[in-house]
Amino acid sequence: MQYTIFGQNSRQGSYILLINLDRAIKVAFGKFRKSEPLELQPSHYLYVGSALGSAKGRFPLASRLLRHASRSDSKPPHAIRSALLELFMSWGYRAPASRGDKKLHWHIDFLLDREEAELAHVFIFPGAERIEARLAATLAAMPETTPVADRLGAQDAAAGTHLFRIDKLEPLLPCLEKAMPDLIRQG
Repeated sequence: MQYTIFGQNSRQGSYILLINLDRAIKVAFGKFRKSEPLELQPSHYLYVGSALGSAKGRFPLASRLLRHASRSDSKPPHAIRSALLELFMSWGYRAPASRGDKKLHWHIDFLLDREEAELAHVFIFPGAERIEARLAATLAAMPETTPVADRLGAQDAAAGTHLFRIDKLEPLLPCLEKAMPDLIRQG
């Protein structure tokens, strides 16, 4: 399975991307830290994001995740893209006639565009509630995670980061399942 869903299908939501990096690379994350490259070691990385737009007829969650699973300049997409497209089409998403060329915009785009990085799994939290900060705090509290750089991927947040290196994957799913009542408030 290339994705895990926490909740019912929704046009909006938050997510955690699991990215595998197979060798050390230097990445300049757009204009973050004046475009100075950060060195990333071979490992697993987690990125927290959300897609909460509410325009009528739009499907921001599907659009954002399919965008993350694509690369620029006609580079091959991440292998997970077809599974995500199939999932979202089963939720009523209609893919646009053409994707066009992806422009690098968000910090995470600069990592996901690299051939050394592979989007391996997506944890999907459907719903309109803004839980990005709580997801990032949950990941930050895990002893297996290390923030890559303060404010990376979190320019619109008051504090913290949205990109983490994770040393052991095994505790991740149980940690997220345990945190669910606090992450998503009912009613």
